[in-house]
Amino acid sequence: MSVVSQLILQADDELRYPSTGELQSIKDFFKTGEQRVRIATALSDSERKIVEEASKKLWKKRPDFISPGGNAYGQRERALCLRDYGWYLRLITYGILAGDKEPIESIGLIGVREMYNSLGVPVPGMVEAIRCLKEASLALLNQEDAKEAAPYFDYIAQAMS
Repeated sequence: MSVVSQLILQADDELRYPSTGELQSIKDFFKTGEQRVRIATALSDSERKIVEEASKKLWKKRPDFISPGGNAYGQRERALCLRDYGWYLRLITYGILAGDKEPIESIGLIGVREMYNSLGVPVPGMVEAIRCLKEASLALLNQEDAKEAAPYFDYIAQAMS
């Protein structure tokens, strides 16, 4: 949910109008809308490039993942990893567009550690993959946009840790 949705629902739950401070928060949210859309567009338009670059960085740091016995060994396993990287990048764009980390939590992080553990995927490796995804993504953004986007990547890495 966006900041706007959250504030409206909170005010409605309390049977009141939004406060002056809440209205200012909505105004601030709208002021950053163009930037949030610009970032999400840049990330989505460059998904293939970002995922490719992030995976190269990860395989270089952790060649054991793509070696025999590694979780990304084999074409099918590697394709599944790349699919997950794209999914996390899309999830990050949802959070950026909403101006909130709640969509990341509700759509993608509930039970993620348990899922990867049950599949035998090393969670520290997924955290490293998110860091590589962050690095590849932020390299495509200007400094101001990178500063805005970075906490969404960090949120996922922290939640997986």
